[in-house]
Amino acid sequence: EVRLVESGGGSVQAGGSLKLSCAYSGGNFARDGIAWYRQAPGQDREGVAFIGRTWNTAYSDSVKGRFTILRDNGENTASLQMNSLKGDDTAMYYCAAGWKEGRWSRPDNFDAWGQGTQVTVSS
Repeated sequence: EVRLVESGGGSVQAGGSLKLSCAYSGGNFARDGIAWYRQAPGQDREGVAFIGRTWNTAYSDSVKGRFTILRDNGENTASLQMNSLKGDDTAMYYCAAGWKEGRWSRPDNFDAWGQGTQVTVSS
């Protein structure tokens, strides 16, 4: 069973940066697709970024050019570097794995989720 643990959230002023990390265990990390999602209060969970087993990446339009997803197959970790943060980026951020193929932006295409890490951006 895949287990995910996120870290790195916190509070930052608009324009600042944060780096989130996701520690992966219990599965074959190198062959898995990893995504970051976020969910603000009262809103649906939104796919933010994805990295596949061949290091292909995809981003939502709302973060493209500001966020970067990376993976370290030696350490079984994925990260999300977030720059130029805005108030709209405030949300709980989740790491997702156990990708079942299909659209990465659909939450039901992932079997495993972390507990989330809060990101708060103040203006």
